[in-house]
Amino acid sequence: MEGIGARALAASRIMNRLGQTDKNRGLLAVAEALVAREEELKTANAEDVKAAVAEGMKESLVDRLTLTDQRIEGMAEGIRQVAKLDDPIGDVIYMKTRPNGLQIGQKRVPLGVVGIIYESRPNVTGDAFALCFKTGNATILRGGRDAIRSNKAIASVIREALASENLPADALILVEDTSHEIAREMMCLKQYIDVLIPRGGAGLIKTVAENSTIPVIETGTGNCHIFVDESADMSMVAPIIVNAKTQRYGVCNACESLVVHSAIAAKAIPVICDALTEKGVEIRGDERARAIDSRIVPASEEDWGTEYLDAIISLKTVDSIDEAIEHINRYNTKHSESILTQDYENALKFQNEIDAAAVYVNASTRFTDGFEFGFGAEIGISTQKLHARGPMGLLALTTTKYIINGHGQVRP
Repeated sequence: MEGIGARALAASRIMNRLGQTDKNRGLLAVAEALVAREEELKTANAEDVKAAVAEGMKESLVDRLTLTDQRIEGMAEGIRQVAKLDDPIGDVIYMKTRPNGLQIGQKRVPLGVVGIIYESRPNVTGDAFALCFKTGNATILRGGRDAIRSNKAIASVIREALASENLPADALILVEDTSHEIAREMMCLKQYIDVLIPRGGAGLIKTVAENSTIPVIETGTGNCHIFVDESADMSMVAPIIVNAKTQRYGVCNACESLVVHSAIAAKAIPVICDALTEKGVEIRGDERARAIDSRIVPASEEDWGTEYLDAIISLKTVDSIDEAIEHINRYNTKHSESILTQDYENALKFQNEIDAAAVYVNASTRFTDGFEFGFGAEIGISTQKLHARGPMGLLALTTTKYIINGHGQVRP
């Protein structure tokens, strides 16, 4: 790991000198190479999927692991979109002249070396590379055992494409040893890595946050809620909930918990149950919900705070928007929350008082995504409050430095 860290640091210094034209040239070459070699990527991925199925991985997580033509093209398109975005590096945020004539300002600069420890999703390899490369950062990636063949194939394509453009291949280094020991070594490479970003389940994030000697940006798990307010437009309720829950189960922005106002429960709950049971979703609810619809099974206290990543959802009934907000803020993971309402004051209250990175009105939580937010891709979805929050695009991978211009001033 020391050798990998030193290589990445050397690459970061070369990256710091690259202009927007060179970086975009590299990104477009990588996007083209990924599509051109998609059969090679799918062959490697098929081995990962086969092993995952044999080991009993649940279906939603196998889906998250799988690379299809569409997902490879989506990864390439995300990289193309990043190439089209304005490069924030070098932007002067402000410049002011002090009474003594000194000009003091700030400009955006790369973080340096970004380390990412992640699980299962091989598309993270392409997304992470693109955003880090655009912002002049070198990247050390350590993926999970489940996706190691896929990650090696993607990293190889990226590195070869960069080398073909006379750009530093070590802008991306994949750690091929997936052992816990190597991951812990990586967490202590403070002399080489400037920031560490964990992407995966709660266990991984907790381990990195507690053991890293490097500053960590936490990309949290997603116990996302949808609150059906008493004034909700019933024509929206089922389509939004079905999309948020079932469009993909194994993603952090999928809805895992429903909260329904008691004043609309008798009308809304049967409609919700019809829509979700048709999709094969098990609904776990409180006694009031079960009294309305017998298809709902009893919920435990644990259900209110669970990120299922599966065809299961919890349902809690409440008597007011204040009770809904209190319940959500108690059990959520500060990721994405939504209210379905036609009451303007309740919409504002929900957005003001819910503690989460993304708060929606009358929309699916599935939109919390770098591509959907116009970032081209994302490095992760931060649920913490310092440095970055929500989908992390280019700006989240920069820092600033003060630049001071004088003409002979000395401090009296």
